[in-house]
Amino acid sequence: MLEVKTFYLSRVLGRKVFSQSGDTIGRVQDILVNVQSQNPHIIAIKLNVKGKSRLVDFSSFTIAKVNKQYVFQCTNSDKIFAGSTENTLYLKSNVLDKQLVDIDGRKLVRVNDLRIASLASGTFVVAVDVGFEGLLRRLGVAKPIKKILGIFKVNLPNKLILWDEVETVDFGHAGIKLSSPYTKLATLHVSDLADIIEDLDAKMQAEVFASLDEEKAADVLEEMEPDAQVHVIENMSVEKAADVLEKMPADEAADILDDMAKDKVEELLSEMESEASQEVRELLEYEDDEIGSLMTTDFIAFNKNMTVKDTIAELRKTKPESDTIYYLYIVDENEKFIATVSLRDIIISEPETKLSEIMNENSIYVTDTDNVNSIAEIISKYNLLAVPVVDKDNVMQGMVVIDDVVYNLLRSTRRRRA
Repeated sequence: MLEVKTFYLSRVLGRKVFSQSGDTIGRVQDILVNVQSQNPHIIAIKLNVKGKSRLVDFSSFTIAKVNKQYVFQCTNSDKIFAGSTENTLYLKSNVLDKQLVDIDGRKLVRVNDLRIASLASGTFVVAVDVGFEGLLRRLGVAKPIKKILGIFKVNLPNKLILWDEVETVDFGHAGIKLSSPYTKLATLHVSDLADIIEDLDAKMQAEVFASLDEEKAADVLEEMEPDAQVHVIENMSVEKAADVLEKMPADEAADILDDMAKDKVEELLSEMESEASQEVRELLEYEDDEIGSLMTTDFIAFNKNMTVKDTIAELRKTKPESDTIYYLYIVDENEKFIATVSLRDIIISEPETKLSEIMNENSIYVTDTDNVNSIAEIISKYNLLAVPVVDKDNVMQGMVVIDDVVYNLLRSTRRRRA
């Protein structure tokens, strides 16, 4: 049976490399891996040979155990690595002390050490050590400290994460461009991904966002804190930022732009498609204390003479977001607000029933210039999930959903505490 040899990167870095006859060839400076496979595959060793660096093809190496430690033996130190360096990383220079995303734990972690395994098919990085023991091992004091703690029956914290459960995020500064970067990040919930991106520096935030499609980027951006939203948009290219803002609800985009410099706002709005840009411009005209600044312009409105059957068919066709169909709104031919219809009443009514027969003409509504502080009381008093917003002529302008009211209250509380 083939022995599986496993060891830590910290145990071989700086160690001597021997020839088959036992002579010292040099010392291990770094290890080059190809990251195209599921686990990074070692393809070359960078040696320090008489003060000079030499990248030797890994096919010239074997791994032997000497004094209970694994060491590299080299059969031909002159076999310089001649393969492609595309999609490769140096483990010491590009991975140690860098940030990775723990996909299972949904958080950023820092690499303290790497676990390597030598198999029949090759030698691979199999796990990331993000625990305190890995840090002590790097410092060369893990064993004595473990012995001391053992006397008191205390275990040294250890944390290994399998490589296929992490995603690289902190390597862009090294000039490395992977063919499909951050693919695992797309599997995370947008809220978790937002939290992770908030912990990255500005350069990495922009790089990760650039790797996401506009839809995903927009969803993630909605979940971020206001300061982080502005920071991300300002560090993206104007073209990418405009594309992302177009995919967001107009009210969300307006909230972000409202905290930015006017010249930057105008640059972004000019880059956006005219229809999306116009919606955002209209929302930006409202004062912060007006309900119009809080409303979304995404709402579903129908004519009262439509049947339930036709209404359901239209909903299936348009596939609206869940928070836009808390209620359906009835407007006349001039877009003036008349009534509301709940989704429940739509579902339980007969297909040929007209909306005029099941609509509620005594619906609560607000005006876009009303004070924003009044909306929370209205939603609480009447137990509503959303409230229609009209202008002074009773023309439907949008609606305020309960999520935005809660968010506005929380943001106001944070600002007062600050």
